[in-house]
Amino acid sequence: MHALATTADTATELAGWLRLQHLPGVGPVAARALLARFGLPPEIFATPFEALREAVPASVARAIVQPPKPVANSQLELTLQWLQRPGNAVLTLADAAYPPLLLEIADPPLLLYVRGRAELLSRPGVAIIGSRNASAQGMQNAAAFAQALSMAGLTIISGLALGIDTHAHEGGLRGAGGTVAVIGTGADLVYPRRNLDLAQRIAEQGCIVSEYALGLPAMPANFPRRNRLISGLARGVLVIEAAAQSGSLITARLAGEQGRDVYALPGSIHATLAKGCHALIKQGAKLVESADDVLQELQWLGGVPQVPPAVEDEPPLLAALGHDPLDADTLAARSGLAMGALMGELLALELAGRVERLPGGLFQRCK
Repeated sequence: MHALATTADTATELAGWLRLQHLPGVGPVAARALLARFGLPPEIFATPFEALREAVPASVARAIVQPPKPVANSQLELTLQWLQRPGNAVLTLADAAYPPLLLEIADPPLLLYVRGRAELLSRPGVAIIGSRNASAQGMQNAAAFAQALSMAGLTIISGLALGIDTHAHEGGLRGAGGTVAVIGTGADLVYPRRNLDLAQRIAEQGCIVSEYALGLPAMPANFPRRNRLISGLARGVLVIEAAAQSGSLITARLAGEQGRDVYALPGSIHATLAKGCHALIKQGAKLVESADDVLQELQWLGGVPQVPPAVEDEPPLLAALGHDPLDADTLAARSGLAMGALMGELLALELAGRVERLPGGLFQRCK
């Protein structure tokens, strides 16, 4: 079966899938069981109540034999209109183009709404995730790892959130592997709005995918749920930065349950955003320091071309700062600079992107 992408041949088929998707009390697991027992949606809805009752609760069986709910009819009209736009498609669980890795998870979505290059969903990829309130160094790491892995031919998968996700997508777009954004709203919406331009570029050059019905706005419960698709589409999940209670740890846990590799970047023992990564490493995640480490773990052929770093004199203040966050008083003692001169040099380094000012009056080098 092909992806649903035209009106004339797909209205009846799509109507059945949408009706199944909107059945009360039926989630992906129950819907998949119905499909396995009775066949495609037309066969499910033609099955007598008594036969249905043997497989599902009576309330679900009654819902199946009732006429379609208005929400399914309105979604059909909206979706058919959406499909008329270039680059839009709907993949059903029965489509040959449905991502094979998603078929391995416990609860694959019945429908995937896709904008852009649907073929990226079936290519080998790595998920890159982390904090929305990422540090400057974390965002640089996300972009650098994503670009290197994408240049090696791996698709970069993330969630279009601010922070690490945003820079992972940006890096992915700069390589041949491209990027996939798994979103927690309808595929016709963009959240957060600050990523509207990025979402447009991903739709044109990569792929945006959602399991949620068109028009569904951002709802808190939907984002943790979509995380299973971020990990499910990937061969491995790389956590760049995460606090101890970060939502990224949910994705990492789901990845482990799905049999995916989990990688984590270490950080300073004083950095709040390193706590989650360190916890993952203690639990068995693979510590990685470069994109090559990820490629080797995946046994991905080719690797990343090694570019010799440019020779650059390091300012003495950066050498004094080291790689851990420091307060100004400690840094003044280390460097021997008067406070006025110290703050002036720190400002210059901050403007040059070499130093980041952290909460609590701390400073940390970026590169």
